[in-house]
Amino acid sequence: MHRLRTTVVRLRPIAAPQTAKSQSQARLAAVGGALRTFQPMRSYTASVSAEPFLNGTSSNYVEEMYYAWLENPRSVHKSWDIFFRNANAGAPPGAAYQSPPPLGGAALGLANAQAMVGVQPNVEKLVEDHLAVQSLVRAYQIRGHHVAQLDPLGIMAAIDPGPPPSDIITSNDKLDLSGYKERLYDLTAEEFYGLDESDLDKVFRLPTTTFIGGSESTLPLREIIQRLEMAYCQSIGVEFMFINDLEQCQWIRQKFERPGIMQFTLEEKRTLLARMVRSTRFEEFLQRKWSSEKRFGLEGCESLIPALKTIIDKSSMNGVESIIMGMPHRGRLNVLANVIRKELDQIFCQFDSKLEAADEGSGDVKYHLGMWHRRINRVTDRNITLSLMANPSHLEAVDPVVQGKTKAEQFYCGDTEGNRVMSILLHGDAAFAGQGVVYETFHLSDLPSYTTHGTIHVVVNNQIGFTTDPRVARSSSYPTDVAKVVNAPIFHVNADDPEAVMYVCNVAAEWRATFHKDVVVDLVCYRRNGHNEMDEPMFTQPLMYKQIKKQKGVLQKYAEKLIAEGAVTRQEYEEEIAKYDKICEEAHARSKDEKILHIKHWLDSPWPGFFNMDGQPKSMTSPSTGLTEEELGHIGHIASSVPVEDFTIHGGLSRILKGRAAMVGQRVCDWALGEYMAFGSLLKEGTHIRLSGQDVERGTFSHRHHVLHDQNVDKRICIPMNHIAPNQAPYTVCNSSLSEYGVLGFELGFAMASPNALVLWEAQFGDFHNTAQCIIDQFICPGQAKWVRQNGIVLLLPHGMEGMGPEHSSARPERFLQMCNEDPDAYPVSEFAVRQLYDCNWIIVNCSTPANYFHVLRRQILQPFRKPLIVFTPKSLLRHPDAKSNFDDMLPGTHFQRLIPDSGPVCEKPDGVKRIVFCTGKVYYELTRERKNRGMDNTVAIARIEQLSPFPFDQVKVETDRYPNADLVWCQEEHKNQGYYDYVKPRLRTTVDRTRPVWYDQPPSLTPLCFVLKVFSLLSHVCMCECVFMYMCV
Repeated sequence: MHRLRTTVVRLRPIAAPQTAKSQSQARLAAVGGALRTFQPMRSYTASVSAEPFLNGTSSNYVEEMYYAWLENPRSVHKSWDIFFRNANAGAPPGAAYQSPPPLGGAALGLANAQAMVGVQPNVEKLVEDHLAVQSLVRAYQIRGHHVAQLDPLGIMAAIDPGPPPSDIITSNDKLDLSGYKERLYDLTAEEFYGLDESDLDKVFRLPTTTFIGGSESTLPLREIIQRLEMAYCQSIGVEFMFINDLEQCQWIRQKFERPGIMQFTLEEKRTLLARMVRSTRFEEFLQRKWSSEKRFGLEGCESLIPALKTIIDKSSMNGVESIIMGMPHRGRLNVLANVIRKELDQIFCQFDSKLEAADEGSGDVKYHLGMWHRRINRVTDRNITLSLMANPSHLEAVDPVVQGKTKAEQFYCGDTEGNRVMSILLHGDAAFAGQGVVYETFHLSDLPSYTTHGTIHVVVNNQIGFTTDPRVARSSSYPTDVAKVVNAPIFHVNADDPEAVMYVCNVAAEWRATFHKDVVVDLVCYRRNGHNEMDEPMFTQPLMYKQIKKQKGVLQKYAEKLIAEGAVTRQEYEEEIAKYDKICEEAHARSKDEKILHIKHWLDSPWPGFFNMDGQPKSMTSPSTGLTEEELGHIGHIASSVPVEDFTIHGGLSRILKGRAAMVGQRVCDWALGEYMAFGSLLKEGTHIRLSGQDVERGTFSHRHHVLHDQNVDKRICIPMNHIAPNQAPYTVCNSSLSEYGVLGFELGFAMASPNALVLWEAQFGDFHNTAQCIIDQFICPGQAKWVRQNGIVLLLPHGMEGMGPEHSSARPERFLQMCNEDPDAYPVSEFAVRQLYDCNWIIVNCSTPANYFHVLRRQILQPFRKPLIVFTPKSLLRHPDAKSNFDDMLPGTHFQRLIPDSGPVCEKPDGVKRIVFCTGKVYYELTRERKNRGMDNTVAIARIEQLSPFPFDQVKVETDRYPNADLVWCQEEHKNQGYYDYVKPRLRTTVDRTRPVWYDQPPSLTPLCFVLKVFSLLSHVCMCECVFMYMCV
């Protein structure tokens, strides 16, 4: 009400033109400061109750009109022009309105204004009618998508089966347009904001929140409704009014409401038809040649191919040079053929079961494979690189992987705004709604260290998931509702309307280029076959598939439309079909000559220059990973200082940095300093390092402190690691969101982009990796075997039975060891130090010294190939007084020690040693303490197996041969059915050719450990000591 008093009641009684001039200037000046208020002027004492329409929400509408009138009196209806003039002239409230005869020119005084009032219509009714129109427009914008003609089958399974909104004019039959004109009259006073049939021909001023008028500011109600119907209730349904940014909402309104937007040139229509021909005939060709093969074809959503090509064309026009794509299996072969441009003969030969595999590994089914290709975009005549990521059957698992690779490519090419590199993610409707990793991926979209500056999501909405109906597959109206969490607009479109699909994809690409935010295109389609070509869908969806069998193909419908328009002739259409069929037949003939399956031809992430031309490492040697004393001292100095002036750190952190400085002076390092040495040296050598995970900046156990925070200035930070050397590589350390599945997938994708970066993901506690098990099981462990794709990602998993309960103890090493590809019963004959590493699927270590941790991190980059590295990191050793390394263990010529032998008194008389205990990790320190307490330093040897996979057979054999009279004992803190025992025992037996038994004693358990701290410490100590000193053959 205050604003309306400002607008109407507190008006100075001067001439309208003067008012318009002065007030307009005041308004423009105010808008620049984001405030639209006026200076108080002469006020009347009359109550505004005389003008009831000025109360409530009506005031907003009147105020907007008043602003417009001030700038241009002709921009409002004449009745409002008279009202505002009379009010300015001093007419009292309730008497300012006059029927619309034109005024004489100059503003009238109070007496003349009262004389002209006469018989007045209901001003309140006039305002309410205008507000009703505004509400009607808003209703279409908010809920028009509910009654849009989205479903090509006409069964409305794709959206909420509930009744359509009562405030939107629509027919019950969404596909029947014959009664469209008649339904314009179906207005009732109760349902449509007080409007009735008599209002249809009334002219209303359009609100500023719609663009349906084009260049017109007023329209009859009949035309308003008709244009709203065309904008929001045809083949496109737009969800955007939940977005809390006015500029973005206005942008979308303009794209879909302006008259004549859906106009295409003849060339565009012919190109669209040609793409539809390729998409459709490709699937038909495969069906003819291999009718009994699974291929997960695209039938029912053939418009996906022109949709993707439209997005690529528009993005290329906007400057994008590289696009990374991820998608499920349905339609993958078609996308490979007609979007990525994989050679057809290479695709067709995949159907030959007699092909021999030439590459290492097991390979994968054809509809899981990816591809990388650089080509010229024919529309823009610019180079563009397309990469379709290989992925497993686990739907949506590839989403964060694609985002990580996209982020990496943006990082390496300096694309800080996402103008050159972008991602496209394809989804199925059931998976998009059902898989939690979709939300996790969306949740990363606007985080500084994870954003890819907008992803275009394309949902192939089959209206079914395998055999599950949407009504029991999701609780939301649409499968795309999850996108609303990040304010991503959602464009639903009938996939049987190719021109609507093309338009929506153009808008989606423009949105991404303009706002650098996610957007969703929901292609509402159907699945002509079952889940695959061998599946019978009539078992579970009989009515749907009866309708599908009647459905005319989208290519046929679109071709008939263009022929009727005269855009193409039937002969031209048939020639286009014959042309593509010939291409397929020729490729099929060439495919018969293929005898060998080369999986590397399907590589989605090549590393040019890293391998030889044949894909092999350039060498099979690993250089020393040590550093000079000077380098260690310099990095240690950086680690113990604040290289920024006037930066106030926490008092406790000052003590930590002083402690680091003292260690550097003593030429020793603890775990955190050893990691600092490894990172700092690699950065200095030009290797980018990215460390990500929950709380990694400080470290879960407050030991790392790689990001310093100014105690007096908010958000002022210092990363000393970025001050190692002038020309060093950048160091990225970032706390992640509370996600494991999505974030680990993201970091895996980041590591795929380049072999010359050390990418690490640290779990807050080791067992937290179990919520990311899909990424570990389907990508990290078998990635090279399935897709000939190496990856050097590092997983840091805090592990240790230290009384913190069953959920914060074990990183479950048994799971990782069980997935190793090494044969426990075969003693390797190859060179151990490097060849073993090259042949394994991943490397698993449990280091007991900071120096060995330092070496294994540096080896990860310096070795001539890439393997995933799993590190079980300690907790108690972070501050253990004995867990420190001397600089001598890190100097040039030193390497990672796969096994650390006992260097104590047992070396003097090895024949007198009665028992050799093999262990790994922190257990070593507890065993040495107990051995000393029992006075057995001369009779019990303790060897630490630092690298568990690949197993150091050669070095274990050296130890067992050194102590020929010793019993072999394995010691671990984990229970017998957990930890390393089942992995180590058969390998120890193989090493000694099964001539000596392996002793062990720990009971199995359902959980890692659940003792309270004091009880745990006692029992753990007793169990491990008994393991060493009791004889029990297993």
